[in-house]
Amino acid sequence: MSALGELRRLGASRAGQAHQRDNKAAFLFLLPWFAGLLLITAGPVAASFVLGFTDYNLLQPPEFNGLENIQRMLTDERLHHSLAVTFTYVLISVPLQLAAALGLAMLLDRGLRGLAFYRSAFYLPSLLGSSVAIAVLWRQIFGAEGLFNQLLGLFGVSARGWISDPDTALSTLIVLNVWTFGAPMVIFLAGLRQIPVMYYEAASVDGAGRWTQFRKITLPLLSPIIFFNLVLQIIHAFQSFTQAFVVSGGTGGPSDSTMFYTLYLYQRGFHNFDMGYASALAWLLLIIIAAFTAVNFWAAKRWVFYDD
Repeated sequence: MSALGELRRLGASRAGQAHQRDNKAAFLFLLPWFAGLLLITAGPVAASFVLGFTDYNLLQPPEFNGLENIQRMLTDERLHHSLAVTFTYVLISVPLQLAAALGLAMLLDRGLRGLAFYRSAFYLPSLLGSSVAIAVLWRQIFGAEGLFNQLLGLFGVSARGWISDPDTALSTLIVLNVWTFGAPMVIFLAGLRQIPVMYYEAASVDGAGRWTQFRKITLPLLSPIIFFNLVLQIIHAFQSFTQAFVVSGGTGGPSDSTMFYTLYLYQRGFHNFDMGYASALAWLLLIIIAAFTAVNFWAAKRWVFYDD
C-alpha cells in the first residue's frame, strides 16, 4: 500500500509540474498581448483622461487647469455646430443604412442563384467605405464635373457642386455611409435564415399577406439582430472621420457643413496643438456614445423579443 501511495504522490507531483509549465508557457504567449494592452490601449486612455484637465500644446509640459476645458466646451460654438452635424449624420444615415441592409438581405434570402457572389459583392463596400481611396472617389463622383452630374445631365438637370454646396455636402456623406450596408446586411441574412419557414406557411394559411408576415413574424423574430446592428452602426457612425476629412480637405467645409465631431477633435489636437482640450473632447465623445448605447439597451426592453 505504501508503494502504491508513493506512486500516486509521484504522479500527482509530475502532473502539478506539468501544469505549472503549461501556465508559464501560456503566460509567455499572452505577454505580448498584455504589453500591447498596457502600452497601446490602457496607458493612452489613462493619459488622455489626465490630459483632459490640463493645458498641453505638445511642446511644453502640461499644466493643470482644473475644469477649464469643460467650461470651454459650454461656450465653444464650433463644438456645438460639430455636434449638430454629427447628430444629423448619425440619426439620418444609420436608419437608412439598416433599412437598405434589411431590404437587400430579404431579397437575397429568397434563394437567388449565385448567392455567395452577391453576398460578397454587397459586403465589399463595408470593407472599403472608410478608406481614403473611396472618399477620394466619392469626391470625384459628386464634384461639379463628376459622374453624378453627368447622369443628371442626361435628364436635363443642371450641374452643381454637391460637395462644395453647404446645403448638400453632408448629404453626400450620408449617402456614402448608407452605401456601406454590407456588414449589417450579412448579419441580417444570417438572422433571416434562422427563422423557421413553418411560421410563414402557417400565416399564409390564415390569410396573412406579405406585409403582415413582415410585421408580425420577421420583425419580432429579427429584433435581436436589428438591435445588435443598431448599436454597432451608431457607434461606427459617431466615429466617422476619414470620409469628412478627405472630402472636405480636412477643413470640415464648406462652411463647416461636414465638420464631424471627430474632425473637430483632430483639428483642435493636431492643427491647433491644443491637446489638453482635444483629450477632454475625446472623453466627451465616449460619454455621448455610452449614453446612446445605454438608451438603446433601455429601450430594447420594449421592442426586442427573445425566444426565452
